[in-house]
Amino acid sequence: MKPTMKAAVISRYGPPDVFQIADIDRPEIKPDQLLVKVLASSINPIEWKMRKGMLKLLTGNSFPITLGFDVSGEVVEIGSQVTRFKPGDLIYARMDQLMGGAYAEYAAVSEKVAALKPRNMTHEEAAAVPLAGMTALQAIRDEGAFKPGQSVLINGASGGVGTYAVQIAKVLGASVVTGVCSGKNMALVKRLGADAVIDYTQQEVTQLKDKYDIVFDVVGNRSLSECQPILKPKGIYVTTQPYPGNYLKSILSLLWPGQKYKVILLKSKAADLEYLTEQIEAGKVCSVIDRTYSLEQIAEAHAYAEAEHTVGKNVISISSSAISPS
Repeated sequence: MKPTMKAAVISRYGPPDVFQIADIDRPEIKPDQLLVKVLASSINPIEWKMRKGMLKLLTGNSFPITLGFDVSGEVVEIGSQVTRFKPGDLIYARMDQLMGGAYAEYAAVSEKVAALKPRNMTHEEAAAVPLAGMTALQAIRDEGAFKPGQSVLINGASGGVGTYAVQIAKVLGASVVTGVCSGKNMALVKRLGADAVIDYTQQEVTQLKDKYDIVFDVVGNRSLSECQPILKPKGIYVTTQPYPGNYLKSILSLLWPGQKYKVILLKSKAADLEYLTEQIEAGKVCSVIDRTYSLEQIAEAHAYAEAEHTVGKNVISISSSAISPS
């Protein structure tokens, strides 16, 4: 008999209450994978969009499905080709399987996407980092072609990706980081390192007098044409929304001089996680946790996340041992 585990699964697309806690087979690892006892995971917009069926052209209709991309936990077994980790190591990762699989007691994690967990973080804090933190890093550094001394505006600075983006832009050496959020979150964004914070309910961002080298639209509710007045002549607009029309705009922008339009499509990279670990352990980057849920509360957690009022990240604590740093 195969060993089993508890997992939050969906057997159809729909609202948060489609989740069920079920006993399913524990994953069998491939030669290049780690079997990880999951101590914490987190919720990202892509997961509730997948649950609703918004991405079914990509995800298909093969059920049951275990969602969840972010994982922090303990290695309990390694594949025959694994060289960087051993059983007992505490790691975190953004899983590279199509459907994720982190909303469970165990997960099969590719060695190439894993890094040692920051020593000064709880598992919940670490689980918040991979998808959102790497998205922020790759959007600014890579898609934004960032150079030290440049100015960055982050639209959606108090959300999951945005809270990391503010901190990462400062770590990379931005001369000015401007965060855009609601008034109630301005103090938080300022504490995270923003040089200026704009309350979008009181001031129209696209009418600012300042101009920026990079506009990172985490919310995805602006267009390049709207942001052109606040972009420098060779500025770059980066969006998180991977719609076909946005990719077309990105390609077309390569054909014209001046301002560029980019779409961030996250690539899971151990090297990027290791870079973030260095910044976290140096006290330069931290996680902002809004709410913590148990695996049994996954439906409630998705409902709250889907309302899109989260400040920072919502996390799932899979084990009580994840409460304190290890």
